[in-house]
Amino acid sequence: MLISILEKINGLNETIFSPIDNLIAKLPLADWVLDGICDSIHLIPFLFIVFLIIEILEFYYADKINQALKKTGKSGVVVGALAAIFPQCGFSVIASSLYVKRIITRGTLIAVYLSTSDETIPILLATPEKAYFIIPIIGLKLFIGILAGYFIDFVIPQKNITVSGDINEHITEEGCCKHDLEHRNKRELIIHPVLHTINIWGFILIVTLILNYCLTSVAITGLIAGSRFWQPVAAAFVGLIPNCAISIGLTMMLIKGTISFGAVISGLLSNAGLGLLVLLKNNDFKDTLKIIFILLIVSIISGMTINLLS
Repeated sequence: MLISILEKINGLNETIFSPIDNLIAKLPLADWVLDGICDSIHLIPFLFIVFLIIEILEFYYADKINQALKKTGKSGVVVGALAAIFPQCGFSVIASSLYVKRIITRGTLIAVYLSTSDETIPILLATPEKAYFIIPIIGLKLFIGILAGYFIDFVIPQKNITVSGDINEHITEEGCCKHDLEHRNKRELIIHPVLHTINIWGFILIVTLILNYCLTSVAITGLIAGSRFWQPVAAAFVGLIPNCAISIGLTMMLIKGTISFGAVISGLLSNAGLGLLVLLKNNDFKDTLKIIFILLIVSIISGMTINLLS
């Protein structure tokens, strides 16, 4: 039903943007550039609506979710993973800050990182014909996140997992777009979605142009298609880059069909957004390296397994 609604909205969107498409088509540019510009512009209304809904939900419920995560105890892995699949801005940052204070366990942090969807869901919602990927991606990331989280907490020993910080202490880290995660105000209900839409649209345009150019090259296309086995490895390492552009790039490659599904899952699993920056800045360095290593291993094994089974 959701896909049907999105397709109807997409049809209306195509009609509205038809005059703009005609003007763009007259520009003296290569076809792959014109297609990239048109494709990315069509996503703007979808992105803004999705980000506006996310901002409203985040404004009213983010604090409740964060407080619940602080008090979960042994159920923290499940609660963290479930909360992370909702693409709210900065959740991995908050989880990282809680872990630095040892308010949550390493397994809970890993579950949050692995389940975080970042920009994947909004982009797929903005592309109705590919929206069917949402459930498999969310389901796999949630399952892998919970499984890995509990395995880490029960099998891999961890010292100092008792609370060492004030459980009621506010988080002062910033999210994307310099978004203040502590002092929210109603003015940002419009301002942040607008800024976020512009920011993400810019990344999408750049990624789309690069992919369109690559698809015009037989040599590059053949290289991508011929590296299916190693794609999850490369995607997992790329996913470690703490920037939302990574999830955008991986999702756009999935939409364009230039990367395997297993590789996309591998990259999205390891992509913890800005959370890793918080760890690198505030956490014990050796412990941070362990967490990064765990992220890589889980992501690579998961991606390769999916590719072998599909």
